[in-house]
Amino acid sequence: MSAAKDNTSSGVITRELVVGNKVGIHARPAAMFVKIASRYSCDIFLEKDGEKINGKSIMGLLMLAAGPGSKLTLEATGKDAAQATAEIEDLF
Repeated sequence: MSAAKDNTSSGVITRELVVGNKVGIHARPAAMFVKIASRYSCDIFLEKDGEKINGKSIMGLLMLAAGPGSKLTLEATGKDAAQATAEIEDLF
């Protein structure tokens, strides 16, 4: 589930995501997320409860402790942000 906020003039794409995995974001889903995010040159950040982390950091993702139903804000900035955001959304 996601809600879109695109500011194409500044190149920032923002999505509100809800963790659908019944055990949350643990090592395997975090690794999948980072693998996808790392394929893109854009900057990718995730935020949960005011804590913002680099989406290309598996340790950062794990430290979010995002359990089932957690609300996350995805922010991507750069030339391939739209493609990265679309692929990441498919994980949720």
